[in-house]
Amino acid sequence: MRITVFGATGEVGSRVVTEALARGHEVVAVMRNPAGAAAVPVAAEVRIGDAMNLDDVVTLSAGQDLVITATRPTTGQEHELPEITSVLLKALAHNGVRLLVVGGASTLLVPDADGLTLHETPDFPTELRPIAQACADQLALCRTETVADWTYLSPPAQLVPGERTGTYRSGVDELLTCSDGESTISMEDFAVALLDEAEQPAHRRARFTVAAF
Repeated sequence: MRITVFGATGEVGSRVVTEALARGHEVVAVMRNPAGAAAVPVAAEVRIGDAMNLDDVVTLSAGQDLVITATRPTTGQEHELPEITSVLLKALAHNGVRLLVVGGASTLLVPDADGLTLHETPDFPTELRPIAQACADQLALCRTETVADWTYLSPPAQLVPGERTGTYRSGVDELLTCSDGESTISMEDFAVALLDEAEQPAHRRARFTVAAF
């Protein structure tokens, strides 16, 4: 496939680029700052663009099979996340290109918590509430979209650098936990799950989640 990745130099985005290239896909790696180009694998095509700019998104997605957004705003700019998602949905509805969204875990239902989502639980870290709300707004935007072909992937509670095992378990709207009770997955395996969905779509206009066993 021909895949455009926004946020290609971030922790998740860079692993998505690596995984896509390893599977033989053609990757356009998009970044705002040209200084990040040196970190992108030479097999990817580097383009400079802004996911908040409608013209940029239309141009960089034209003729592609898929767009993946792995953008994450800096602290204090969390409001940009739903704004970016709105632009992407509008542009890709226009171009007829699929969108895979690297989302957040905040809206996942916590098992045995009386219907509370993760960011509604009393011990949810205060400093993470702005990005949690931005991710909730992002998912809500996707769920109201009926033209663009989108999929939203929520990570578990912990998404950390680690090992690529190529295995994971999947769910829909409930937070998944591992056999030891932790809710986690490596960024490498998260990228595997994302590319599996890219290659064999199973969650069209829906959210799903993954976690390690």
